[in-house]
Amino acid sequence: MELLTELGQGPVGLDSSIFIYLIEEHGVYLPVVEPVFSAISAGNLTAVTSSLTLLEVLVQPLRAKLPELAEKYEKILTQSAGVRMIPLDVRILRAAAQLRAVTAMKTPDAIQLASALAAGCTAFLTNDRRIPTVSGLPILRAQDYLHRA
Repeated sequence: MELLTELGQGPVGLDSSIFIYLIEEHGVYLPVVEPVFSAISAGNLTAVTSSLTLLEVLVQPLRAKLPELAEKYEKILTQSAGVRMIPLDVRILRAAAQLRAVTAMKTPDAIQLASALAAGCTAFLTNDRRIPTVSGLPILRAQDYLHRA
């Protein structure tokens, strides 16, 4: 329950890995992310992610010729109540460029954070230790909640 408390009222930004843990029922991280998605499904929390997430989560299923898995990812990202994809537009790209300029983070991470900031997220859930702290957006890592799940 502590993770849900720290996520705040939302919306919450979700990194691509969080969707992967849910859809592929990751043995270690599913107990951490499942309550988050339960709260989203129940209408108690809203989530946003960059449209870049769709690209990132589809690569492996398409490479492995698993169209059903690719379809499952696309469905959760495009049809789930409580999950909104933030489209890439000039405003998001400019904000991502600014984040990269001041933090030297990688482009995909900058796009994810710029999207979360643009959506007014109360926190960003990831598992990527390379994502730096950004003013106005607490970065929460799934790894840090393993012992609490």
